[in-house]
Amino acid sequence: MRIDFIHSINQVSKTDWNQLWSTDYPFVRHEFLLALEASGCTTSRTGWEPSHCLTWDGTQLLGALPLYIKTHSYGEYVFDWSWANAYHQAGYDYYPKLLNAIPFTPATGPRWALRPELAAADKQNVMGKMLDAATQRMRQHSLSSLHCLFPSAANGADFRHLPDLMQRLDCQFHWFNQEYASFDDFLKTFNSRKRKNLNKERARVKEQGFTIQMTEGIELTSADWRHFYQLYRGTYRKRSGHDGYLNEAFFHQLGAAMPEHIVMAQARRDEHWCAAALYLRDSTTLYGRYWGATEEYDALHFECCYYQGVEYAIEHKLQRFDPGAQGEHKIARGFTPVLTQSFHHLQQPNFASAVRRFLAEEQKHVRAYCAEAREQLPFKDGHSLVPTDYLISNPHWVDGQ
Repeated sequence: MRIDFIHSINQVSKTDWNQLWSTDYPFVRHEFLLALEASGCTTSRTGWEPSHCLTWDGTQLLGALPLYIKTHSYGEYVFDWSWANAYHQAGYDYYPKLLNAIPFTPATGPRWALRPELAAADKQNVMGKMLDAATQRMRQHSLSSLHCLFPSAANGADFRHLPDLMQRLDCQFHWFNQEYASFDDFLKTFNSRKRKNLNKERARVKEQGFTIQMTEGIELTSADWRHFYQLYRGTYRKRSGHDGYLNEAFFHQLGAAMPEHIVMAQARRDEHWCAAALYLRDSTTLYGRYWGATEEYDALHFECCYYQGVEYAIEHKLQRFDPGAQGEHKIARGFTPVLTQSFHHLQQPNFASAVRRFLAEEQKHVRAYCAEAREQLPFKDGHSLVPTDYLISNPHWVDGQ
């Protein structure tokens, strides 16, 4: 058995890499990671240096652990700036650090893969060797820490076997399909006042003269991608003062390489394309990822980024819709608070001890917040909800394992 660390996803074939993953979760596909890398979004220059761990038996790839050496914490959505600041004040370097995550993607899913036909004991052996190699690399290269962000329930269970590892919780808002036949069928689960509010919101979009079209990736042209990028970049500039983490080359390459995983909501008025929301999907889940608009329009963001996604998920019988991180406004629109997780190993024992105490207290507050947020859902009394721990510990979870 041989373990390698590669500095480009191109150092392993698309076939070898993709055959490892027993899921069609789009963000770990070779094509997605290559689009990020080839477009220059994930390089040492941008602070996302690929350092993927591979395990081989001769020429057969047995396992893969996507890793990045990070020189900052941007684009992660698990916020550790205070940890970095404490390290700095104590005279230590927090960066670089080692990260097992999908860049710019706070979407729960698999964070490593093992050859499906391996026996259970062999899988455990390969997984243990990869994690050992990752921690050894962290020490040899003077990296402060190892982090795993948004792993699936199954991956989270594997990661807990590492010593001195700390779990961190957060709360997101996801939509779950309960065999709805239509959007109206979904709305019937709302209480009367909340249902009226949502219908008024959707009506305002029509009153402004907008038409929304959900376009599958195979139908998107190069001109569509150019226009979408202008919308995305313009919106990022207004909100944050920079062009965003992703560039136009990434979107063109993504569209060409993974059209079957892509859906775009396009909003037009008077034949002018005014806004768009880009989704990725797999066989069970829709993921809302990127948004752009020429200006702020009343309720158009909610329509393109949430309601169109719910309608699409119902029509295509998807189990879940993950609209992205944060956003308490999603609760009133029927998106259920659920917990997400990350795992962290810090090399400095004193800091690790302090962070462990902090996380124990933080977990209490996160769980309390999630429970309180669920009380604000618009559903009628008696409407069943998925468990709070659905994404992090449910043994029957099937999407994205």
